[in-house]
Amino acid sequence: MTGSVITEEGDGIFRITLNRPEVLNALDAATVDELSLAWERAAQPSVGAVILTGSGKGFCAGADITSARTESSRPMGLRHSYNPMILQMSAVSAPIIAAVNGAAAGAGLSLACAADIRIASDSARFVPSFASIGLIPDAGGTYFIPRLLGKARAFEWLSSGRKLEADEALNIGLVNEVVPAESLLDRATAQADALAGMPGIGVPLTKTAIYGDMRRELAAQLETEDALQREAFQAPGRAEARAEMVKKLRNQNAEGAR
Repeated sequence: MTGSVITEEGDGIFRITLNRPEVLNALDAATVDELSLAWERAAQPSVGAVILTGSGKGFCAGADITSARTESSRPMGLRHSYNPMILQMSAVSAPIIAAVNGAAAGAGLSLACAADIRIASDSARFVPSFASIGLIPDAGGTYFIPRLLGKARAFEWLSSGRKLEADEALNIGLVNEVVPAESLLDRATAQADALAGMPGIGVPLTKTAIYGDMRRELAAQLETEDALQREAFQAPGRAEARAEMVKKLRNQNAEGAR
C-alpha cells in the first residue's frame, strides 16, 4: 500500500507509516480510509507485532483542518470517520508500538495513545489541541488518555491544550520510553522483534486478558465522543477559532515549502 499510508511486512512485523510529511501527516479522509485498510491487514495471524510511525518531522498533526473534505465529514459524525478506524485498530491482537517521531497532536495524539506501547524520540511533543479550537478529544482520546494518566490529570491537560515535551510525557506515564531521534526506529524494531519472537500465543493472549471488554467499552465511549463533538461544532466562537487555526497552519505550511 502506498500513498497517504505506507505498509511493510516482514519477519512477523507489520510497519505502518503515515505519509503526508508536508502537513506533518495530518489526517484527511483518504488517510483515515487507508489506515482502516492497514489495520485490517495488521490483524492477520502472521503479524506478531505492529509499528506505527510518521514520515518526515511529525508523527501525526491530527485532523487536517485545512482540508474541506475532512472538516465536512467530521461534523456529520465521528462514527463515519475516526470511530471505525479506531475500532479496527483495537481489534488487532498483535501488540502495537507507536514510534512517535515528532508532533502528536489532536487526533494524532489519540492515535498514539491507542497503541499498546509508546516509544518517543527526544524531539517528540504531545499537543492536545482540541480545546484550542473549541472541540473535545476524539478518535478515542477520552477513552485512552484517562486510562494512561488518571482522570484528574487527563482532564487538566486535555483542557489546557498545553504542549508536553518528550521528557515530561515520560515522567507522567504518557510514553514508555524516550530515545534519541536517530535511534527511534531501531529501538521500536528491536522491541517489535522481541515481542513477535516470543513463543506461542502468550503475548496476544496477554493483551486480550489485560484489555478484557475494552472494545465494548471503547465503542460506547466513541459514540459519546460523536454526540459531544456534534454539540461542540455548533458552539459560539468555535468557527472563529478554527478559522484562526487554519490560517496559522496554512502560513506554517507555506513557510515550510519555501
